[in-house]
Amino acid sequence: MTAWDLWWWVILPYLALVTFVVGHIWRWRYDQFGWTSRSTQLQERVLLKWGSPLFHYGTFAAIAGHVIGILIPKSFTHWLGIPEAGYRWFSSIAGTLAALGVTIGVAMLAYRRTLIPRVRATTSPVDWVALILLAVVIVLGIIPTVGVNLLGGGYDYRESVALWFRGLFAGNPDVAAIAHAPLIYQIHATAAWAILAIWPFTRLVHAWSYPLWYLWRPFIVYRGRTPAHPTEPGTSGRRWRRIGVPY
Repeated sequence: MTAWDLWWWVILPYLALVTFVVGHIWRWRYDQFGWTSRSTQLQERVLLKWGSPLFHYGTFAAIAGHVIGILIPKSFTHWLGIPEAGYRWFSSIAGTLAALGVTIGVAMLAYRRTLIPRVRATTSPVDWVALILLAVVIVLGIIPTVGVNLLGGGYDYRESVALWFRGLFAGNPDVAAIAHAPLIYQIHATAAWAILAIWPFTRLVHAWSYPLWYLWRPFIVYRGRTPAHPTEPGTSGRRWRRIGVPY
């Protein structure tokens, strides 16, 4: 292991993880009013209506695929009786569908963010950095998913990238595994921990504020009321009376 490998695949990822945790704590303590997605729905609605769900649901699917492919060891899927060829085809097809959703969604949101002046005016410099890194991660994730694993000969990243990534959380990252991975996987991993480093300082923090309590909150009951004229005093139904005359 060279000094460059130690710096790039051990020190920098740990710095990114520490920044990710400490940055969120700092942001929550000192900038709770800024803890928001800074919605631009008032500036534009049509593209947001379609682009946002495609991007978010596609991202959730991609994250689930990364959890299965990277965080779950290869031995576990073998223990479940899932053959390697079946796993490869399932991950490739599911990853391609997720990639299509993410690509279409982010393309609509990027068009909206860059070409609509009212939306562009609400974008901070750090948000532009986050958008660029997200684009790099998405593109470099789609190329191996579709071009290598679906249409090509395939590459078993669970024997390289996954070993290094899980090792980071165990305190023993396998630097040799990631150092010998194809360059596209290395850049993809680098862009991923770069996003983690800047995450607390962007609008991405709204991902942790999903209102799950809506699932168990009490129902709100709305009761209708038919408009009616106020009831007149007395039984005669008169609407006009002389002052001083009893009912």
